[in-house]
Amino acid sequence: MKQQKKLWVMAAILFIICGACVITCWGSEDDSPAVSPTDDSSQFVTLTDVVPDAILEIRYYGTYNFVGQRIDGYEEPTALLTKQAALALKAVSDDVMAQGYRLKIYDAYRPQKGVDHFVRWAQDLADTKMKPYFYPDLDKSVLFEQEYIYERSGHTRGSTIDLTLFDMATEKELDMGGTFDWFGPESHPDFCGNPDTGEYTGDNSKSPAEPKRSITAEQFEHRMILRRAMLAHGFKPLDTEWWHFTLRDEPFPDTYFTFPVKKLGQ
Repeated sequence: MKQQKKLWVMAAILFIICGACVITCWGSEDDSPAVSPTDDSSQFVTLTDVVPDAILEIRYYGTYNFVGQRIDGYEEPTALLTKQAALALKAVSDDVMAQGYRLKIYDAYRPQKGVDHFVRWAQDLADTKMKPYFYPDLDKSVLFEQEYIYERSGHTRGSTIDLTLFDMATEKELDMGGTFDWFGPESHPDFCGNPDTGEYTGDNSKSPAEPKRSITAEQFEHRMILRRAMLAHGFKPLDTEWWHFTLRDEPFPDTYFTFPVKKLGQ
């Protein structure tokens, strides 16, 4: 009887270990494993058809990104989203327009081909040409370990967006105290403040730089303006990137898409 009990305990331990491995290997940047690939774009829209006031700066179509070249699958400098996410973003746009801002989009739907490109780049430890601009405090070898690069991304499900605010009064991007795709705690929404309360604390203890980097109360508040508008209209944040939001009730939580980024209908 004791031997049988011991076998059951060992089996349970193995089950837990294997389960943890599956989650680690197949996890995504917002902890929702995507399991079903498809190239069906019928439920997507070109973002600017729904949100005409949005400004596009599609970083992965150009070369100013952490890889330093155009990313696979980005055939045109446009943004695509599921219909539901685009409609929710239109409500966000109307909200911030009333406050004097416009949405500026860095990335929206991302094909799996683009994610695979990121993975290949991260495995090439000799390619560090963009390190001074996006990850100066990190050795490239830790990007997987510290979860900056994933084999699956919420962007491939079509309801995640990376964005910032453009100030219509100054005709400049709002100063968020850090660049899009900066790999480090300075990009976390709770850097120097509490995003749940909107309180600025100035606590920059997580910054690995010497002297430690910081953001001002004004820069923190700018991040909060974007965050409040996104959460008010159905999006949820990511705790490591102030610019990243996913539709809370996304229509395809278990699907990742493979069609390229280009205007639909072509």
